[in-house]
Amino acid sequence: MPSIYDDDLKPLELDKVKTYPLASRPSKVNLEEFAKPIGAEASVSEFLDSLPNVLAVRSFRELAQRIRRAHELKKPIIWGIGGHVIKTGLAPVIIDLMKNGFVNGIAANGSVLVHDAEIAMVGSTSEDVDATLSEGVFGGAEETGQLLNGAARDGARDQIGLGEAVGRALLARNPKHANYSLLCAAYESKIPFTAHVTIGGDIAHFHPGIDGAALGATTHTDFRCLAELVRRMDGGGVYLNVGSAVVLPEVFLKCVTLVRNLSHPLSDITTANFDFIQSYRPQTNVVRRPTENGRGKGYSITGHHELTIPLLAAFINAAE
Repeated sequence: MPSIYDDDLKPLELDKVKTYPLASRPSKVNLEEFAKPIGAEASVSEFLDSLPNVLAVRSFRELAQRIRRAHELKKPIIWGIGGHVIKTGLAPVIIDLMKNGFVNGIAANGSVLVHDAEIAMVGSTSEDVDATLSEGVFGGAEETGQLLNGAARDGARDQIGLGEAVGRALLARNPKHANYSLLCAAYESKIPFTAHVTIGGDIAHFHPGIDGAALGATTHTDFRCLAELVRRMDGGGVYLNVGSAVVLPEVFLKCVTLVRNLSHPLSDITTANFDFIQSYRPQTNVVRRPTENGRGKGYSITGHHELTIPLLAAFINAAE
């Protein structure tokens, strides 16, 4: 039975399609970039070398090179982290990078203070919200609230930032697990640790000892301290956003605009966002906007932090 379209629609003829020899075409992937099988006794360096040099692996390699370049140029390598970084057990990895000079500043949201302090004090954190919320006891840990709110009051009195104040107060307690704490490690090493809280967003904000004015004053001091670190990024610095989808991307963008508003140069910078989904704010405020118009390069690394951050650390250390 003939087509109902008759002569109104004839299939396009293919006999005059132009082709070319396959070998003459530039291609994006070749055998030199393929993965290589490795044995059970392979070293970390051999494992890294065996990975395919495409997509995310290529981004890891480039980013690690840029981090090492920042280290050599003595430019800041700033880690912006969310609480999930602490809850997935990554503090020892970041502390080791800090000792080797690959962490020159930490910017944290409020949940980092909670989880890091609890790890230092008792070696555990992250309560079961579903089990405690209905009883009205979620977030009621006494020691956590006392530590964070007392530190904020003392920090406001001494006119220092919230991150520094909490690190100081935590170390003063001589916590049993201080060697697992980013707050303690940063304070002992005099590495700037800035804390950026959304008032009402953290459990300590409804404890009896809360002082909103002190919290606001100390976190605003930390905003200004982070802005100074961002100013120093010009000419090779790095900012990594790891696990903060809203607060830190917004804070970082405001630091960038403040630096440029004051007519400080800020170019040749590297930014990256690490998360298991790529959300709007990190992609826009960290990866794209600060580096556009030839002012740097941004990377997006998608995956679970407990896999991607140790892998990044391995790439950084393997270059030594």
